[in-house]
Amino acid sequence: MGTSLAVAGSVAIALGMVMLNPSANAALRKEGLSDKAKTLLEQSFQGLEGEELVDYHAHMLGLGAGGTGASVNPKLLSWRYPVARLKAKIFFNSSGIRSEAEADLQYVERLRQLAGEFPRPKKLVILAFDYRRDKFGHILQDDSEFHTPSDYVLDLSMRHPEHFIPAVSVHPYDPEALSKLEFYASQGVRIVKWLPNAQGMDPSDPAIDPYYRLMAKHDMILLCHTGEESAVHSPDDQRLGNPLLLRRALDHNVRVILAHAGNRGMNEDLDNPGRQVRNFDLWLRMMDDPRYKDLLFSDISAITQTIRSHKDLRILLERDDLHSRLVNGSDYPLPAIGPFIQPWLLQMGGFITNRERTSLNEIRRRNPLLFDFALKRTIRHPKTGARFPAHLFAAHPGLAGLAEPLHNPSVVKGEK
Repeated sequence: MGTSLAVAGSVAIALGMVMLNPSANAALRKEGLSDKAKTLLEQSFQGLEGEELVDYHAHMLGLGAGGTGASVNPKLLSWRYPVARLKAKIFFNSSGIRSEAEADLQYVERLRQLAGEFPRPKKLVILAFDYRRDKFGHILQDDSEFHTPSDYVLDLSMRHPEHFIPAVSVHPYDPEALSKLEFYASQGVRIVKWLPNAQGMDPSDPAIDPYYRLMAKHDMILLCHTGEESAVHSPDDQRLGNPLLLRRALDHNVRVILAHAGNRGMNEDLDNPGRQVRNFDLWLRMMDDPRYKDLLFSDISAITQTIRSHKDLRILLERDDLHSRLVNGSDYPLPAIGPFIQPWLLQMGGFITNRERTSLNEIRRRNPLLFDFALKRTIRHPKTGARFPAHLFAAHPGLAGLAEPLHNPSVVKGEK
């Protein structure tokens, strides 16, 4: 969730509760759309006939209702911390949560509903999120903004394989990391999610080498945040979002998906120590490294968000040599939160037309997940007209084998 809390604060205070009205839960009815919106949707799905769509970056959140094991930091539930509480309320409202007592179920059902309204089969890689830990593996509860257990995500994927693919989150500093990783691999799990800035792992740490070797043994894929992080509490660890740190995983033959294309903030150029470089430029260096051509991928989650660079978006659109290694990601639930994505800014930047903006806003009111997809299928380079290819939104052959979990929900026990 690489998005500024400032947006979720001052802007959302004014706009959030209006724009996130639970009426957004109404099911998408194509007949309720204008002819222009229907046409834009039809154009969005051109070239995807017969394809299964995959969203490689969808967050799973919860409060532990129903025994899921999910949790958020208590500050997010107390008006003693008004900014944190408002932030939580905005996320809950945008996710279709009407009652905190039933939050976990309502979040899941809303996401299943949104995916089910796509006219093509739609699967989402749903992300677990481990606690922040120190170098000794101790859980840092106060510095952990939320926790989504890997067992919960695996259980959901077993129950709803038509929509969900599990991405577990096993902290490499956890003393039981290797046994947990081994267990999840035995269940057919292929993707591991890290957010180093918030969780505290250093991807370049030699102590992680046994973890990487086990990932490579089981052909597991590391989906790792890159760039600055400010939506999730990240105490003084923005350096851990440096894309260059992932070289160690790649050198162990681990396939890596760089989340968000490194598209925020600055970091040290580890090849020229002492020099600060934009994370996006470090991301480009990684993607251009011929050593990693068959191992390194990136998702395009969050690239259309309000605070992202239009310059970087233009580069992503024009670099068609990279498109074969890009995959789609929504960063759900963020597309449902009005201030985070402002189509009028993309119109001003020349990426969409006024007519397209109007249609996209109409689609968003009915299905924010479909809106995110249609927006990325619609945007074009302001000068050349270059777009993201259709195949970028389908299951990626280089990441094939994201099999459904192998067993029944009753056996899920990796974190017990």
